[in-house]
Amino acid sequence: MVKVEHGIFHDLIPLRTTVVPRDTVYVDATDGGRVDRVLVEAGDTVREGQPLLELSNTTLVLQVIQQESQINQAISQLQQNQIELEQNQLSNDRELASIDYNLVRLGKATQRRVSLAAHGMVAAEERDVAADELAYYQRLKPIQVASGQRQSALKDRLTPDIEQQLRNLRGDLIVVHDKLAGLIVRAPVAGKVTALDLKVGESRTAGQRLAEVTPDTGMKLVADIDEFYLPRVRVGQVATVALDGKPVSVTVRRVSPQVRDGQFRIDLDFEAAGAVGAPQPASLVEGATAQGHLQLGEDRSATLLPAGPFLERTGGDWVFVVAADGRSAQRRRIKLGRRTSDQLEVLGGLSAGERVISTDYTGLDNIDRIILAD
Repeated sequence: MVKVEHGIFHDLIPLRTTVVPRDTVYVDATDGGRVDRVLVEAGDTVREGQPLLELSNTTLVLQVIQQESQINQAISQLQQNQIELEQNQLSNDRELASIDYNLVRLGKATQRRVSLAAHGMVAAEERDVAADELAYYQRLKPIQVASGQRQSALKDRLTPDIEQQLRNLRGDLIVVHDKLAGLIVRAPVAGKVTALDLKVGESRTAGQRLAEVTPDTGMKLVADIDEFYLPRVRVGQVATVALDGKPVSVTVRRVSPQVRDGQFRIDLDFEAAGAVGAPQPASLVEGATAQGHLQLGEDRSATLLPAGPFLERTGGDWVFVVAADGRSAQRRRIKLGRRTSDQLEVLGGLSAGERVISTDYTGLDNIDRIILAD
């Protein structure tokens, strides 16, 4: 049995934190393949871009060759289209120049033949032939000019599209080539290789984890908390943990809303409120644990009920209250407010001085009154 009392409700929950790197970069297989060479080991320090391992993938190589051939064919066809547009433009320009030349030539020839025919020096037929040919080119020129304008407009309209398509295809070609370059797996950032367990000859499919690299950005703490507290945990709340026997303030920087096995995870770092940029303890070791507590709200006076196993069955909706003579206990609905692992804030249904059975209520769900043995 536990007794209901007036007291100070300490609105905090215990934490069991684990030291983990502040940042971890995962290295996954892009296209997969067979491990040919492993160039580093877990624990090695690497620079950005340094090769970690080499893969081979015959299927990928054949795909790249095929895609490269198709892209090159498309590029060649677009370039041929560009050449044809230029050639058509040049052909129109040459044809128009030829027409202008013939107009000048025939204009002069017709004037001479008209004068000579007037003096009977050439036949009228020869004069008429020159005049007819001049008239033909005069009618042909506007047709050729219109054709040239249409060809020029077509060239101006299609050329930007062709050039854009060529840029896209050349970009695709780079991507295709990069697929082969991706068979040499490189460190995405400078740091320490914290996970790499591969043997030569192993195969990895696309998307499988190959390695983890931890950049030198320091450590943080993570803690798993019961899902009951999810609505009350906020970014910026301050917690206290014991490190090297000393209390250290840390701040909640991330709250994961995803619940697994009845718990959610929070990230804490050492930039405590009012001390932004506070240095982290030098003795932090990845994987070490530290105990502490998280302050959810202000301490205040309240009616308190010690927490007990009964919460598992009742959810805090009801309890068995012991009668004044101690011989029986009656089921009673109650209302609880805040709670911690040790204390429950009573908002209604109980008064200070009353006693409550706090043991497991298994089998008592449909019981309203129980008799207590002496």
